[in-house]
Amino acid sequence: MESKNSKGIFDRLLVAGSIAIIVAALYYYYSNPLMTSVIRVLILLAGLVLSIIVLYQSSTGRELWNFTLAARVELRKIVWPSRQETSQMTLVVVVFTLVMGLFFWLLDMFLLWATRFLTGQGGI
Repeated sequence: MESKNSKGIFDRLLVAGSIAIIVAALYYYYSNPLMTSVIRVLILLAGLVLSIIVLYQSSTGRELWNFTLAARVELRKIVWPSRQETSQMTLVVVVFTLVMGLFFWLLDMFLLWATRFLTGQGGI
């Protein structure tokens, strides 16, 4: 029976190996610019797939996979707004932004006038 510590080290080695595979695939992709792009992309994708397979062998990879599956379930529960609701809310945001912009511009003009009036640099 494996000890808990050696299993943790093995998991870390699997994660490190997975990262090393991705780094190697990226290095190969960028270090061979004369090779056709299709082959370079295929090698990069193969490295990514191999990296995912290696990562899944670790407990961290399985936890990540389970998290991804749970996230997909939660995404399916979202009720997206209709096109009409989206258009209406966009219009509300644009109008509110314009009103607030006008308000702050008028406030700035008033404060500028008040400052000049109080300091004697203009005003009435």
